[in-house]
Formats: sequence, C-alpha cells, structure tokens
Amino acid sequence: MSTEDYKPTFVVEAVFDLKPEALLRHGIKAVLVDLDNTLVAWNNPDGTDELRAWLDEMTKADIPVVVVSNNNHRRVSRAVEKFGVDFVSRAMKPFARGLRTAIERYGFSPDEVAMVGDQLMTDIRAANRVGIKSILVRPLVKSDAWNTKFNRAREKRVWSKIEAKHGKITYNKGI
Repeated sequence: MSTEDYKPTFVVEAVFDLKPEALLRHGIKAVLVDLDNTLVAWNNPDGTDELRAWLDEMTKADIPVVVVSNNNHRRVSRAVEKFGVDFVSRAMKPFARGLRTAIERYGFSPDEVAMVGDQLMTDIRAANRVGIKSILVRPLVKSDAWNTKFNRAREKRVWSKIEAKHGKITYNKGI
C-alpha cells in the first residue's frame, strides 16, 4: 500500500468551507461530493440551511455539484431531490467507476474536477485512482453507519502512515 493512494490534495473542515473563488483559483470547475457525513449527516438525510446556501453559492459561480455515493438510488435520490442536485448512486468507491461515470456523463475535464469526501479509504482513494484532485473533510457527525466503522479503523492506520511520510495533517478553513 502506497500512502500516495490515500493522500488528499487538500484537507478542509467542511464542504461548506469550499468557496467558489478558491476552487476556481485551483482550477476546479466541477465538484463531485460524497453524501453521507460530507453533505448530510448519515443519520439525518434532510440536509441543512448551510447546505442549501453552499449549493446556491456553487450554482451562482457556475460550478456544478454532483453527488457520488455508494448508497442505493432511492436513498441518494431522497436526500438530494429537494436540493436539485444530480447524482451517481452505487458508485462502488474506492473503485473509479462512479467517479468516471459522473465525469463522462457531464463532460467534465478530469483536471478541472475535485472529489470531496470524509473518508480516505473510499472517497480519496477513488479520486486518486481517477487522477483528480481530492478534498478530505471532517465527518459531519462522530458516529458512522455500521458499514463505515470498518473503514474508519483502517483509516487510522493509513492516516498515521501518511503523517509519518508527509508530516502532520491539519484541517483548514479552505483550500
């Protein structure tokens, strides 16, 4: 295992800390984003006013946002329908298929896309497999769904290897 496979391009506190000007300054013109614990709390899929405001900011800046989730179609559709966000469900992250599907479906140029997520083992790994920028955020809530707990345990070991090689990782208020 190479730490480079799991090393994020950027590390920020929350998806809401990503501002259009900063994204554009880094050449990011489209954002793929994980659903659970990144956009919405996994145990409260209704989203927040903060999410609505962030999505409005991205829309005004003409930066498309596409949810790329491992969840099933029904779960993702229910969570994003009120926000009018497109999505790819059953993405099978850490494999590249779901991210590639979104990039190809919308005609994005891979060098202008970033994947935002709360897990090194799925979101960041998938982005690095596809060769796009990756942005790690803190999980919105401390608890995880049962199927994520296994990844979190592995993630701690990977995190320490990344820090041993690249230095301490800190969450920032933007990129």
